[in-house]
Amino acid sequence: MSLVRRQFLSRAALATSVLGAPALASAQSKGSFNWKMTSAYGKGSPFYMDGPGSATDLAKRIKEMSDGRLNIQVFGAGELIPAFEGFDAVRAGTVEMNHANAYFWTGKTAAAQYFTAVPFGMNFQGMNGWLYDGGGIDLWNEVYAPFGMVAMPCGNTGVQMTGWFKKEIKTAADLKGLKMRIPGLAGKVYASLGVDVKVLPGGEIFPALERGVIDAAEFVGPFQDRRLGLQKAAKYYYTTGWHESSTVSELLINKAAWDKLPKDLQAIVSNASAACNVISEAWCQKANSEAMDDLVKNQGVIARPLPDDVIKALRTETDKVLAELVAKDPLAKKVHDSYFAFKAKYDRWSETSEEAYHTKVRG
Repeated sequence: MSLVRRQFLSRAALATSVLGAPALASAQSKGSFNWKMTSAYGKGSPFYMDGPGSATDLAKRIKEMSDGRLNIQVFGAGELIPAFEGFDAVRAGTVEMNHANAYFWTGKTAAAQYFTAVPFGMNFQGMNGWLYDGGGIDLWNEVYAPFGMVAMPCGNTGVQMTGWFKKEIKTAADLKGLKMRIPGLAGKVYASLGVDVKVLPGGEIFPALERGVIDAAEFVGPFQDRRLGLQKAAKYYYTTGWHESSTVSELLINKAAWDKLPKDLQAIVSNASAACNVISEAWCQKANSEAMDDLVKNQGVIARPLPDDVIKALRTETDKVLAELVAKDPLAKKVHDSYFAFKAKYDRWSETSEEAYHTKVRG
């Protein structure tokens, strides 16, 4: 090798070493983080804990996008804490994250309901519009600020089914006296019509329905409901999605832990969550369409929309429940006003776009 070539290579190696050192030192200074994330749903639950857009998928995406700098260990309901104790665990810093639905925390703050689903509310497109571009996520974090937490959407079921009933529902009077599993504001609406409302984790719904502890139950949609075996305990499967026209999964994060993350890792978490929000809803469309066919064609399920007068009664009671809620809680009113102001604009656009498609094009 010539003297000139040796000198060139030596200088190049030195330059690489000098220039690369600050970048390496910078990367090392950012450090790595090992977090724990709990869930309100059992280990292996499709959509929530397993598969595209689930809690485990979210953790995997964050690990890969961060090149291993943020590792999240995921725990199903009951593995580390009970199903509905994620809020307190994140608040206390016992875990850094929880994957569930905000309406489980309405006992902590009434405004939380609006960040999961609102009866007679917006669909998936409208909800995302409000959250991402209508100030919804900012309000979400304002609601959780006193608790030292931040949140963001990380999944969506789309329109849910009204639920399973052991007997046919013909009028609103048929609801009176029913024992039904139903969470959130929808539970309050049903209660005002005489329903004995129960809140049960997913794994307890089938045995309760089968043994007659409850007469009706709402969970998610055809795929999830079939997996629980609800079709074996009740045959009337009603729809309209009045109670949850799009149901948001919540990524709840301890703010002190969040603030310790470098900006690039915060961006990775936010973008991975947004990806799972869209990917999970897409998975639901495929899974539910196939499961619904099977339930009706092969398992004797009677699927139908709720009668119009029942929907009318539910809407009337929803208006009363929401009015009572916002009258008692100024922060809930602030969120409510934002949600429904956005909904009014979205509905006008949806009439021109989505509704026109469904009535004129789809056929």
